[in-house]
Amino acid sequence: MDYSTAGLLLIFLIGVALAFDFLNGLHDAANSIATIVSTRVLSPRWAVIWAAFFNFIAFLFFGLHVANTVGKGIISADIVSDAVIFGALGGAITWNVVTWLAGIPSSSSHALIGGLLGAGIAKAGFEGVIWSGVLKTVAGIVVSPALGFGLAIVLVLIVSWLFVKATPALADGAFRKLQFVSAAMFSLGHGGNDAQKTMGVITVLLFSHGKLSGEFHVPFWVVISCQAALALGTLFGGWRIVHTMGSRITRLSPQQGFCAETGGAITIFLATYIGVPVSTTHTITGAIVGVGAARRAAAVRWNVASRIVWAWVITLPSSALVAAGFYGLARVLDRVF
Repeated sequence: MDYSTAGLLLIFLIGVALAFDFLNGLHDAANSIATIVSTRVLSPRWAVIWAAFFNFIAFLFFGLHVANTVGKGIISADIVSDAVIFGALGGAITWNVVTWLAGIPSSSSHALIGGLLGAGIAKAGFEGVIWSGVLKTVAGIVVSPALGFGLAIVLVLIVSWLFVKATPALADGAFRKLQFVSAAMFSLGHGGNDAQKTMGVITVLLFSHGKLSGEFHVPFWVVISCQAALALGTLFGGWRIVHTMGSRITRLSPQQGFCAETGGAITIFLATYIGVPVSTTHTITGAIVGVGAARRAAAVRWNVASRIVWAWVITLPSSALVAAGFYGLARVLDRVF
């Protein structure tokens, strides 16, 4: 393969990675706006603009710890090739599209992790897996919704005590204003954690092509490109999933919406700080269930929540299997052409 062909292939794969980032924003837009739309604080049109803005500027507030985890902490950098990256992105994008069309709030983050694992194992077997990074990610699948659930319940108790003597009109007006803040916080967390996953993939791809040298570092143009692609995806929204997240799990008041978004945002901030690629979908779902359960257990539609949990369980293996298939396809195309 000559240099010009390799260069075109690199550009193509970067384009595919940014397409995944765009779909991530499209698929996960509901995570940022479902509560503020369902409480009618903002219309869907203005909600996605609000969320997209904070998605884009998130790089100003967070380091790049998650990008480092994805880029060098899931599979060994030694086994990364164009076919591996193509397989990983193909598996993640396919799973995202399938679940988006079905209105299932699955995790784009774990679809990408599953894609990396599937393509990496297809190439080098289990020896190429960095188990410490995988275990950290799998732990996040359990911890992030549980922490979001717990924080949301605590916040409901705190604000209920603080506003116990307030009139319903005063409390409703206050929390309608506070939801602007909580939605912005959650969108910052979404942009800070999710865009970094694509940054990690593009950066390790650049290293494998010899375009970067020295220690693992993410170029600024990669940061801006990934934040912009995610924000654009959010602008296009994900209305099927908004309906599931915002009303089918439980009905939300502005107070509950504020508590759910704030609990979810705190969880994502902590995960991003320590470099764990968590799912914003898992986190906000746990928080929404938490605020519903704080009212009464019967307020939560547990059958809907259980179907969402099953989607989480099958995301990693499903995207991994599809990614292995895309890796095999890439190998066949490489031999043919």
